[in-house]
Amino acid sequence: MSPSQPVLDPDELKAFSFRVWNYKKGEMVSLMIHLGDRLGIYQAMDGAGPISSAELASRTGLQERWIREWMRGQAAAELLDYHPGCGDRSNEKDEQFELSVYGAAVLADEKDSLAFASGAFTGGTPPEIAEKLADAFRTGIGLSYEEMGPNAAHRTERMLGTWIRLALVPQIIPALDGIHEKLSAGAVVADVGCGSALALIAMGEAYPKSTFVGYDPNSHGIERGREHVDERGLKNVELIVAGGETLPEEPRFDFILTFDCIHDMPHPSRVIESIRKAILSDGTWLIKDIRSKPRFEDNLGHPMLAMLYGFSVSACMSSALSEPDGAGLGTLGFNPEVAKKMVREAGFTKFKEHDFNDPANLYYEVRP
Repeated sequence: MSPSQPVLDPDELKAFSFRVWNYKKGEMVSLMIHLGDRLGIYQAMDGAGPISSAELASRTGLQERWIREWMRGQAAAELLDYHPGCGDRSNEKDEQFELSVYGAAVLADEKDSLAFASGAFTGGTPPEIAEKLADAFRTGIGLSYEEMGPNAAHRTERMLGTWIRLALVPQIIPALDGIHEKLSAGAVVADVGCGSALALIAMGEAYPKSTFVGYDPNSHGIERGREHVDERGLKNVELIVAGGETLPEEPRFDFILTFDCIHDMPHPSRVIESIRKAILSDGTWLIKDIRSKPRFEDNLGHPMLAMLYGFSVSACMSSALSEPDGAGLGTLGFNPEVAKKMVREAGFTKFKEHDFNDPANLYYEVRP
């Protein structure tokens, strides 16, 4: 042993090693969740009660041996319940596992559960994207969502879509002063950073007298959005591949939305200034952004903080630094203090914070 090499306490070394390998375990379990979602396995288990791998293979049309190994891994991860007393214990194919009602709400029920989460799991970062992220550490220039490709657009849609479908029209809009009435009568609405247009579609169906325009520089999201709009036959929704800087320079919109995107923008101040020019004097701007506090120390109690910083480096901050002199706000960078300061600098005078019992996000109702 070198004289300068520290003497390591074996228990502390073991504990630290275990912490690191737990993240590798999470990587593997994340892939299994992605496969369960992608292959419809969770949906097949929803409401089925205790079920064997042979029964589940028959139900899904998948191979029994692969299903058995997957089910065992999910039970080891405590995502499936194992029933050792059920079935023929001498026959491995008769081992029985169950997706609980809580598991179904989080892993299977994309239609009706606000807790649905398995759509956020994409099977890992593609190697070519990881290589570009490594380059970004050297150059300082990140990847735009356009450069991240169609998978990123699909992940974002699955991750945020349930909330939009279940909460936006029935819960959020009625809580905003006068917005439901304006939309019912016929308003002009813009969604800046609209992604796959799920919010526009939800509002377009609920408020047929209103006109909706979506802006997003990511062509992958807009392409998916146009497909969704065409599938529903909506004639009051238009989607444009463009950033928020391209909004009309004269007041036009009664209602503007920016959901989970200000912190992604290389030049958010420019977009906010454009929003101020494009909104009518009695208009409303609704911002939805990540719940965070100004100081790192104040966020340390957040149970998902490490994940949020991972999102930031791999997507949000990367996008926010994808152009020279980008602001680089990142996932946690648009906290209430920053939001209030930026909107007031752009000329807005009214700023109201909403909670809506959303553990991940805050909402700001902003007016000229």
